[in-house]
Amino acid sequence: MTNIKINKLPKSEVEIEGEISAEIFESYYEKALKKLGEKVEIDGFRKGKVPENILISKIPESHILEEMAEMALMEEYPKMIEEEKIEAISRPDISITKIARKNPLGFKIRTAVLPELELPDYKKIAKKTIGEVADKEKDITVTEEEVENTIMDIRKSRAPKIHITDKAKEEAEHVHDENCKHEESENKETKEPDLLEFNDEYVKALGPFEGVEDFKNKLKENIKLEKENHLKERTRLKIVEKIIEETKVELPEILIQVELDKILYRMESDIAQMGLKFEDYLKHLNKTIEDLKKEFRGDAEKKAKLALVLNKISKVENITADREQVAREVTMILEHYKDADPERAEMHAENVLTNEAVFQFLENQN
Repeated sequence: MTNIKINKLPKSEVEIEGEISAEIFESYYEKALKKLGEKVEIDGFRKGKVPENILISKIPESHILEEMAEMALMEEYPKMIEEEKIEAISRPDISITKIARKNPLGFKIRTAVLPELELPDYKKIAKKTIGEVADKEKDITVTEEEVENTIMDIRKSRAPKIHITDKAKEEAEHVHDENCKHEESENKETKEPDLLEFNDEYVKALGPFEGVEDFKNKLKENIKLEKENHLKERTRLKIVEKIIEETKVELPEILIQVELDKILYRMESDIAQMGLKFEDYLKHLNKTIEDLKKEFRGDAEKKAKLALVLNKISKVENITADREQVAREVTMILEHYKDADPERAEMHAENVLTNEAVFQFLENQN
């Protein structure tokens, strides 16, 4: 490789300009000819077994040169970005600037790279944000009223459903107004469907509970845990929003598009689960995919920025996921999704657990 020049472009992109030496480029001639020859059909010869001299007469040299260039760059590009320490995050856009037999291959390659971040004092931000959480927000005490309200919601959700026929409704309409009023005042409490008695037998039917008291104790623990999780999520959101707000970074378009695709994929999945077609849903909204992309672009930018911030903090603080936890998570993923790619499952698990470790690190700044 000679004359490699790296040009920095806007939006965290780079252009790699250079040449592959004539010797290296020429070494791909026979490989390119053989590959092209596998598709050539000539009477009297089996496919892929046509002699080289005949192939040369049948395949235009320009096609051979193009195949040589593609093969050469496919092999040399990974070496190039490794040697130059370029953190490429998109497929390369390649332009050939000079191509001829027994001559250097000139090229320009454009690609998005991992952007440089200017992180604020994230430890200070985390500490200050946690300190500003009001005492009222920190209160995760579970009251008896909350327990009783939750029990009532459960009882109502499991109450027998009563269906009134159209005939019954018609008959009711013929009852004298005064009788209706009298009936209504007497039976105000019976408008709600009858609730099953809340006793030991009832709670045992809900799950592995010893009785009403045991159920209430476990319910109280669950409500408390839910409050703790809500407090944690709210605090984490405040911390990262402030860090993101003060982080300087030029986002590559590819990262924004990746996050937009994720948002639209989740939306489409949710719509499908409701038994609707995404196309019909869009028609109902009178919107296109492009409209939704514009609408959610701000969210996508935040998500892309958050991913970069968490990744950068993990590198600066040398935070990594616990290998045993990663292995357990991968096992669970592969058990639930039989067709999942083990390598991608591991990458996903490692990313999620590393991010969790970063959040814990920020929470511990207090």
